[in-house]
Amino acid sequence: MSQTPKPIIREVTDPTDPALRDAHALLRRTFHKTELVSRTEWQESLTERGAGLWLDTQWHILVAELEGDLIGVASGTYLGNVNIGVIGYLAVSARARGFGVGPRLRARLRTRFSRDARRIHGGPLEAIVGEVRPDNPWLRTLVRRDAVLALDFDYHQPDLHRSGQPVPLVLYYESMTRVRRRLPTTLLRQLLYTSWRRIYRISRPMSHAPFRRMLADLNGRTSIGKLTPADLPALSARLAQ
Repeated sequence: MSQTPKPIIREVTDPTDPALRDAHALLRRTFHKTELVSRTEWQESLTERGAGLWLDTQWHILVAELEGDLIGVASGTYLGNVNIGVIGYLAVSARARGFGVGPRLRARLRTRFSRDARRIHGGPLEAIVGEVRPDNPWLRTLVRRDAVLALDFDYHQPDLHRSGQPVPLVLYYESMTRVRRRLPTTLLRQLLYTSWRRIYRISRPMSHAPFRRMLADLNGRTSIGKLTPADLPALSARLAQ
């Protein structure tokens, strides 16, 4: 009796790997174009990595393949200055959903972040951060987890194409070392700035109105608390304005 083939998960390190093309095509079918970086950006990042130019930052892209077809992709960046891994994209093709491909990709990315933390920071990974749309059903699951802070402030991803508006999302913080009830705004400011500079490659975040609005939302607050399921309708309405 033949066994059902299992997906192979691997990290892409070669900027000429055809999997980059297929992975980007899957993301284009999954995300709105305003949320996507270009495939050229991926290739340039891998070229920089191969040249050994990075110090305390490490970018990863993982793909899941089944019998020669790409069925999933996950990407993320480890930020050594705050000892946090940031999930960029996670997508699974329609025919592979429900078979655990997404959780396996996320777990493998988490392993990469943990290795980065030990090598670069010299200790355990502090947290994993990600962005999710306020109307995503998964957000309701996230906000119920003790280790996860879905942060109660108006977060926006920058406009990646200079042709539309910044994307309103919910930023979540998943602690790897201890349960946090609130997150200091000093840490959140550093995380926002580092993400815009190193992940989104925006040289002067303070020159962008959406970034300044996020900082203004943090003014006068020493820490940011956790969203609850009851908070989500009002948040969605506020971010849609």
